[in-house]
Amino acid sequence: MTRVGADLRLGIRANLAQFSLLVAVNALVGGVLGQERTVLPLLAEQTFHLTGYTFLLTYVLAFGATKAATNYFAGTWSDRFGRKPVLLAGWLVAIPIPVMLIWAPSWGWVVAANVLLGINQGLTWSTTVIMKIDLAGPARRGLAMGLNEAAGYTALAVTALATGYLAAHYGLRPAPFLLGASYVVLALGLSGFVVRETREHARLEATRHTARGDGRHDHLHAELTNRQVFGHTSLHEPALSAASQAGMVNNLNDGLAWGLFPILFAAAGLSVSHIGILAAAYPAVWGLGQLVTGPLSDHWGRKHLITAGMLTQAAALALVALSDTFALWLVAAVFLGAGTAMVYPTLLATIGDVAHPAWRARAVGVYRLWRDGGFAVGAVLAGIVADLWGLRAAVWVVAALTAVSGVIVAVRMYETHPKPDRSKHITASEESAS
Repeated sequence: MTRVGADLRLGIRANLAQFSLLVAVNALVGGVLGQERTVLPLLAEQTFHLTGYTFLLTYVLAFGATKAATNYFAGTWSDRFGRKPVLLAGWLVAIPIPVMLIWAPSWGWVVAANVLLGINQGLTWSTTVIMKIDLAGPARRGLAMGLNEAAGYTALAVTALATGYLAAHYGLRPAPFLLGASYVVLALGLSGFVVRETREHARLEATRHTARGDGRHDHLHAELTNRQVFGHTSLHEPALSAASQAGMVNNLNDGLAWGLFPILFAAAGLSVSHIGILAAAYPAVWGLGQLVTGPLSDHWGRKHLITAGMLTQAAALALVALSDTFALWLVAAVFLGAGTAMVYPTLLATIGDVAHPAWRARAVGVYRLWRDGGFAVGAVLAGIVADLWGLRAAVWVVAALTAVSGVIVAVRMYETHPKPDRSKHITASEESAS
């Protein structure tokens, strides 16, 4: 086992207490987002009487644009100031969000709360991703990301289901948002007093970093400027740029599901409780599925799992557009969640495979900038198409874009996960610690 100092080690097992704590913290991150999933679209229609889909989706646009930008800064600040201060700052920003949603006298207050939510999610979720990659080391990156994303999205799903129940029995406000307030208080305590800094683990891995045998990453040396990291992750490096566009399209269809699916279901006459089940089923399968797909990508590789996941999502969205019953929509939600589970942790593991430890946090930030920019693009695109041609047309457009994205991954991305014959670069002791 490689050490720096007396107790610094790489591997999930070697850092199990801190790794598990960060899994719990990311569950709370997902829960804060989940408090809005079922309730906010209904609040827009029933309380604020919004009729235009584009205007209704302003809250998704505000959230997505803010989160995307904050992701970038989370990566650079994590390298500059450390991971823990950025995580704690993200939770401090979250304090007013439930209060604003409970007392909002106008839709503008909801949009403002979602600006803060975007900052919160960008700082906290990005940082927990970076910290888990730091701790896990290279051997079990897919498993680490599967656990991280599973925790966040399973908690999102459970919270969406719980808030749907609370809204059905106690009204849209304040009961559902009190649950979110409790998450913020708990997360602040854990992040402030129990979570430990992980930046030195990345520095340890950098001292042991081994280049690919095929020479593909020889130009991606340790000393890259922020501009170079942005360029490689966005455009120039085939795997990084393919991952960035796939992440953006993935969250584009998630923004559609968040903003318009509850309205589509309500228009078909479904009850609030049934809408809550559908709103929860998709992220539940997505969340729990990552417990399988994350480690699976460590064994099978990244590229084909991502391609299959994008095409599965496209087929599920087509089924949503074709259906008009609760049963068929539930099937579509399950397949949409399964496709997203194939993609989500695997894309993050791809970034970790390619990016050098010295600039990996910044690459994660750039990737997540593009990925969560999909919320904003999806909100605008889906809103405009829905206003012009209806809800189902918006779903068809997003389904087509998702299929095209899967084809781009198939053509442009190469396999980034180390092949079995390269396992000699991972010491037996580090393997056992993971």
